[in-house]
Amino acid sequence: MTRQPESVDQSDRIVPINLRQSGRTPTELLISTRVRKSPYWHLSHEAGCWRATVYNRIYHPRGYVRPEDGGAAAEYEALTRHVTMWNVAVERQIRVKGPDAERFTDYVITRDATRIEPMHAKYVILCNERGGILNDPVLLRIAEDEFWFSLADSDILFWLQGVNVGMKMDVEIDEIDVCPVQIQGPKSLDLMADLVGDGIRDIPYYGLMETEIAGCRVVISQSGFSGEKGYEIYLRDATRHAEKLWYAVLEAGKAHQLMVIAPGHQRRIQAGILSWGQDIDHETVPFQCNLAYQVPRKKSGDYIGRAALERMREEIDAGRPPFSMVMAGMTLGGKPIDDYAPDFWLVSDADGGDPIGYLTSPWHAPELGTNIAMGYVPVAKAAIGTELTVWLPDEYASEPGMPDRAEVCEVPFRPSVNPSAREVARARGEDATV
Repeated sequence: MTRQPESVDQSDRIVPINLRQSGRTPTELLISTRVRKSPYWHLSHEAGCWRATVYNRIYHPRGYVRPEDGGAAAEYEALTRHVTMWNVAVERQIRVKGPDAERFTDYVITRDATRIEPMHAKYVILCNERGGILNDPVLLRIAEDEFWFSLADSDILFWLQGVNVGMKMDVEIDEIDVCPVQIQGPKSLDLMADLVGDGIRDIPYYGLMETEIAGCRVVISQSGFSGEKGYEIYLRDATRHAEKLWYAVLEAGKAHQLMVIAPGHQRRIQAGILSWGQDIDHETVPFQCNLAYQVPRKKSGDYIGRAALERMREEIDAGRPPFSMVMAGMTLGGKPIDDYAPDFWLVSDADGGDPIGYLTSPWHAPELGTNIAMGYVPVAKAAIGTELTVWLPDEYASEPGMPDRAEVCEVPFRPSVNPSAREVARARGEDATV
């Protein structure tokens, strides 16, 4: 299908998701100075990076092991059995610093910034005045008067600076020369202990630590984008010290079977971790995508989007959700999906009629023995156990040109080493939106 399907209800969006099924349509990536090379770019190339995309206007490695040598499956095995390093310098660091840093940060995020202690971090969202999600960064509180927004794939620097044009709070808002790498996998703690000492073993989930690696100043957080045990190393003055840090990690990693890989999207899908621009965007509201827990029922201070989000919650509680589609987890039939999907593959009712929804993040889950996906379906089709069909491309379809079965299921698909606040609250039988 190369035309845009009109049967998928996108009436609540200003710009519909492009659902044309154009396939992989391979093209060569142009390397030019209009897109930034991170300080680790040449090191990723040296490590075997053979394909890349653009994320936050920075070249982003998305493959090291070539398909003929095992491809993404080999990288997944390293992530889930050993330990891996990812070049994630695309997570631009936006620093808010000054006497009003806490007050300003609290105003631009939905969660309560006053409850984040120095040297701790939280996963947060920033919304516009309509309640649309502008970004879902990890927010690091370095000091009483200093926060770092570790960004997903949307440019928040200009938004934050623009907000303060009107607010005139006493803060400086700048991108800083700090670039992270992620250390992810079951052996990540032992590797980190070799790098910085056993003190790292006492760092809690989303806890921070300031230290040095190979003489380079770093901030370390216990966090990551994989669902596995993991850490992020934020290198200060990264433009000067990238090689020192990179090679120090490689050397220490030899004892732990470290592999440099692309971000583990296969595993993050299993954990239900969202990818901005793929699963959510500025026209997605938290109540559509399992992020209702990010919208507190009690927060003393005002924040951008509060009025719209509270109005939506009232409409939802009254049985009148102000949107047509919601995110759902699904198990899928078909052959094992072994790479990134080039299109938002379409979803139909159980009878395989006209499309009513679309997948955003599909992949095969080896431990579950099935394909899984996150995607959007009509509100009435989102109940656990609902039977649907999915139109996979011929390379993955059980029968070319025919739909495969799909069924709505719980998210996450597999437990994470560090469960989210939503998962913890659900396990306790509590309301995760308080």
